[in-house]
Amino acid sequence: MTGRPEYVYVTYIHATPEGVWNALTDADLSAAYWGHSNVSDWQPGSRWEHQRTDGSGIADVIGTVLETEPPRRLVMTFDPPGEPPPAGPSTVTFEIEPYRDIVRLTVTHENLADEDAFQAAAAGWPAVLANLKSLLETGHVLPQPPWEIHAELRAANMARANPL
Repeated sequence: MTGRPEYVYVTYIHATPEGVWNALTDADLSAAYWGHSNVSDWQPGSRWEHQRTDGSGIADVIGTVLETEPPRRLVMTFDPPGEPPPAGPSTVTFEIEPYRDIVRLTVTHENLADEDAFQAAAAGWPAVLANLKSLLETGHVLPQPPWEIHAELRAANMARANPL
């Protein structure tokens, strides 16, 4: 146990386990609801990249696929490119559990670097998964990227704190 922050988020989606798995691992689908393409061959030990959808090929997050059990479990490291974190990479686990006509998707983000990384995970995962849920249940993403709410609220709070 590292004592580093961990974030867990659970959502329920009217979808099949295969549909959720496909949304997590298909570059085009992830681009639609996440604003980045998840690119990999999804084999244990393979690299994965969270690439911008602007055609630049820039990956804002990279990692290594640690475990795959389609369509039930995916585990990967999850960090910005560059030097590896001193205390090791953060790890994201997606657990997909079927229950009749729905699935329970649990996302666990472990070994976060610090409180700022925890706050980013706490703002980011609910937004991304809300968009994923909307896409799978309705065929459409939300009308605005939900992660923009956090950025706008943060900017408004900073403006109130520094009125000059």
